[in-house]
Amino acid sequence: MPGLEFITTGIADGSIDTVIVAFPDMQGRPVGKRVTPEFFTNHVAVHGIEVCDYLLAVDVDMNPLPGYRFANWDLGYGDMLCRPDYATARAIPWLSGTVMVIGDLSDDEGVPVEVSPRQILRRQIARAAERGYHVLSATELEFFLFRDTYEEAQEKQWKGLTPHTSTIEDYQLFQTSREEYILRRVRQEMCAADIPVEFSKGEAGRGQHEVNVTYAGALETADRHLVFKNGIKEIAAQEGRAATFMAKWTMEDVGSSCHVHNSLWDSATDTPLMGDASHPTGLSTLGRQFLAGQLHAARQLAWCAAPTLNSYRRYVPGSWAPTAVVWGEDNRTCGFRVVGHGAGRRIESRVPGADVNPYLVIAACIAAGLYGIDHELELPDGYPRNAYDATDVTRIPSTLVEAIDELKDSEVAAEAFGADVHHHLLNTAQQEWEAANRHVSDWELARNFERI
Repeated sequence: MPGLEFITTGIADGSIDTVIVAFPDMQGRPVGKRVTPEFFTNHVAVHGIEVCDYLLAVDVDMNPLPGYRFANWDLGYGDMLCRPDYATARAIPWLSGTVMVIGDLSDDEGVPVEVSPRQILRRQIARAAERGYHVLSATELEFFLFRDTYEEAQEKQWKGLTPHTSTIEDYQLFQTSREEYILRRVRQEMCAADIPVEFSKGEAGRGQHEVNVTYAGALETADRHLVFKNGIKEIAAQEGRAATFMAKWTMEDVGSSCHVHNSLWDSATDTPLMGDASHPTGLSTLGRQFLAGQLHAARQLAWCAAPTLNSYRRYVPGSWAPTAVVWGEDNRTCGFRVVGHGAGRRIESRVPGADVNPYLVIAACIAAGLYGIDHELELPDGYPRNAYDATDVTRIPSTLVEAIDELKDSEVAAEAFGADVHHHLLNTAQQEWEAANRHVSDWELARNFERI
């Protein structure tokens, strides 16, 4: 295997002294172990690493959560096996002598862990393949950069932070030159990690940036996203700065999105299937059904695009974050935007924020699209105007509670994911809401301490 050979060659010539074996957790973060060269060669290269199954049943603070069938105290929180997928092996240039390989989770008999995010996405890719389709995807991550370090931000209790620039820097070259010492590293070192960056640009917030990565197969896109997002935080920290991928770090600025692009290609002939220049929509029958499915499931699977309490702060009219479940031709006010021409014809979901788990959000897009194809759903007319002002249209859930209710009763999730995965995702969402209810916010104190 080329990836394994890449690692063993580096170990042999001394250029590699650390092998990170990782997998995505439910929050979309890489978790795993740093392995020494000797132990990797003698054991991990073939066997993999053992990891505790509680890693798929914890919150963002690593607290074990109740309600999961897969892993809980009664079952004793046993081990899973993480076997490296050597197609993902890559150097990590910002960490000296380090390579990373992403793995798949299974039990000790090799049975895949179905509730693991990478396996959830694999299942949707397989469902598409069963129908003769290959899915190409891309994710557009936005983030805010601060002059504070992560440690300083924590000491300040994340208040009074200083964005790296004091003005909106959307497409502004002079402003972004001031941050080039970080963004240049991101572009160059990501490319050196086999993550092909196309460009970086300032975004519509103070200190906000977008760095775009070239599209790829759905699984490869999610894997790149995993390394890319974590790498930006590591590079920022090395430079004495902090970056956040919160969906909405302050109500005084725009939110950070993660627009997700998907298209279907013929598995046998590797030809694009989305476009039809002769149709008024510019979409083929398959493309229209694929989009109709995403519209149909937008509310049901909203949690996959907005997984935290904070996610829903982003959906503000006129803020570049969509509120209406409508589609439009190159219309940024709509929840779904049809873009591209010819082979590049594709669907952009503008619903997800930067806090998404890339595996889950891409899996949800595929599941929704396949539902539209399987059920031959009709695509409604596109929305040609400002969708924020649209009346009598379905809206994206405005709260986490609303999204949980939709996910609970989702026929799309039940059909596409199966009972065990559906339950696992639903419990993850419910536990996020339970955690939020155990805290009193600063806003509540300021509003009610004296005045009520």
